[in-house]
Amino acid sequence: MNTAEKIIRDPVHDVIAFRISQPIDGLLFRLLNAAEIQRLRRIRQLGLASLAYPGADHSRYSHSVGVMETARRVFNQLRKFYKIDPVQEMVCVVASLLHDLGHGPFSHVFERVSGIHHERLTHRVIGDPESDVHRLLAEHDRALPGLVLKFMQKQPRSFLTDIVSSQLDADRFDYLLRDNLMTGSHYGGFDLRWLIHALVIDEGTSRLAISYKGVSAAEAYLQSRFHMYRNVYFHKVVRSAEGMVKLALQRAKRLAVQKRLDWPPGDNPVYKALLGQRLTMEEFTDLDDVSILHCFKLWAKSQDSVLAGLCRGLLFRQVFKTIDLTHVHYEQESSALVAAAEEAVTAAGGEPGYELFYDEPADTPYETFSPDNNAASDIYVKLPSGELTSIVNLSPITQALNRDLMFRRIHVAAEYRDVVMKAIGKK
Repeated sequence: MNTAEKIIRDPVHDVIAFRISQPIDGLLFRLLNAAEIQRLRRIRQLGLASLAYPGADHSRYSHSVGVMETARRVFNQLRKFYKIDPVQEMVCVVASLLHDLGHGPFSHVFERVSGIHHERLTHRVIGDPESDVHRLLAEHDRALPGLVLKFMQKQPRSFLTDIVSSQLDADRFDYLLRDNLMTGSHYGGFDLRWLIHALVIDEGTSRLAISYKGVSAAEAYLQSRFHMYRNVYFHKVVRSAEGMVKLALQRAKRLAVQKRLDWPPGDNPVYKALLGQRLTMEEFTDLDDVSILHCFKLWAKSQDSVLAGLCRGLLFRQVFKTIDLTHVHYEQESSALVAAAEEAVTAAGGEPGYELFYDEPADTPYETFSPDNNAASDIYVKLPSGELTSIVNLSPITQALNRDLMFRRIHVAAEYRDVVMKAIGKK
């Protein structure tokens, strides 16, 4: 009997084991070595958050492995009480591993500049016969690539899709704990073991829910999400760096369109991606943080002073200064202050389009379902009576979290900070 076992030691989940003789485990372990998944080692989960939190250099690969393991542990719990189709379980766990495949360098920032949407690219990788991922799935079962794609499109919605994408999913469970650990922030901790133990399936709706005993664990999880957004994801240095990456890529794209970008050449994956051109699987696999950072190093010596300045700032942590407008209550007044700031930078000889930007990050820590908000899905609680109810009816904390967490900030190059402060009447 083949009892071969492969082990991954993970800082969040500790031992992640694969029994190679088991069909699902064998497939998952083979997928880990696919070129498209190994590429995720070279894409940082939190972009340039290490400029604020030096330990935050973990990758999307480690997160993807963590989401997979979290999904497996959810199934281990649910299987104690419910009969679950093994094929559906396999599709769900595979999807949890592959959910971030299409992310580009610096993730959402690069996506906004290039126009290449990560979810569509994920679907393309799974469906493309030229990809390692597709080949491995098809070798296991010819129908598997199609089943995974259908599942990722949430067809149909069930407790299985809830495990991968909902307000109580394996993705959020892992990234909150992982980002909390790697940043050292101590804001995002919650009791994952108890929360998984409390998960149940409501057989009437076939949706994921929690038992009544899990309400406190769910509250802690939602509060951790609030604190991580407030203190890590929306940190002023993190947002300033992300904005500068966007400006640098936009400037490079503009120069490329004008045929004035010295590097990279037109057949380079970075060049093609900047212009939104279709990439081969080999080119896609080569597109990562390393390739963009290499460009930043070369662009830092560019004859274009705007691009050079942005790249030097990113390479040597000379990020834009932040002026907080969060407590300016009226949107119209914020707009007037931003306009005054732009005029001040122009008068001082700067380029407000590249040396200043306004940022308004927002997130709703717990978004309750309503007929007008079909994107939201409640966290449901199974009462001892068997009745199903929204957690909102049991937890005042969720009601407090059902509102936007928002910041309003001007980020400006350091040399123009004082003139902007004077222009908008701040001292």
